Amino acid sequence: MKIRDGAVANRPIYVALAVTVEGRRDILGLWAGDGGEGAKHWMHILTEIKNRGVNDVLMLVCDGLKGLPDAVETVWPRTVVQTCVVHLLRNSFRYAARQDWDKIAKVLKPVYTAATEEAALDRFAEFADAWGKKYPAIVRLWENAWEEFTPFLRFDTEIRRIVCTTNAIESVNARIRRVVKARGHFPNEQAALKCVYMAIMSLDPTGKGQARWTMRWKTALNAFDITFDGRLSAARQ
Repeated sequence: MKIRDGAVANRPIYVALAVTVEGRRDILGLWAGDGGEGAKHWMHILTEIKNRGVNDVLMLVCDGLKGLPDAVETVWPRTVVQTCVVHLLRNSFRYAARQDWDKIAKVLKPVYTAATEEAALDRFAEFADAWGKKYPAIVRLWENAWEEFTPFLRFDTEIRRIVCTTNAIESVNARIRRVVKARGHFPNEQAALKCVYMAIMSLDPTGKGQARWTMRWKTALNAFDITFDGRLSAARQ
């Protein structure tokens, strides 16, 4: 979003959305950045979240934020860092001509739906052979993200489904984008954060959306508890 603070600049606002052990959505915080955030920045944020009572995180899904995996490893050593597959696909399309999007999506789908990491690597090699010459930047994008892309391939289908869909965070982002677009720009960082906060608070005024969300997460929570050796059950005690 555009923040004026001396000179107008496009700056990111980072939103941390969590799902609790009961399956409830919770916005853990909002932070303004400058686009050049590294491990030190994320360490400060994650330590703040932990100090507020988040003692364990099973999986953290993010979009290629530099330095974040290292910070997660320090604050929550057992946490699995997973690249958001939807954002990985969207970022791939940025490097391709519009008329090739459907073809690229078709060839990439066997990569993220593969039964194993080995199978995914084979399918990715096929993609690289077919499109690497025309779009080397897409191949490089996936190679750079591979370490954080593959963890979910070891998990239950319910967990995979969550990683491959972004309904929760996308509904938040869509609301924020509408408000920011209507406003245009902001005089300072605090004004921007206040606007985003008010947009988020207006998402589900009746609580009905939260109730539906919690019910839909029941199956996934069972899968998480089994996959992560009872850490979810332990947190409820």
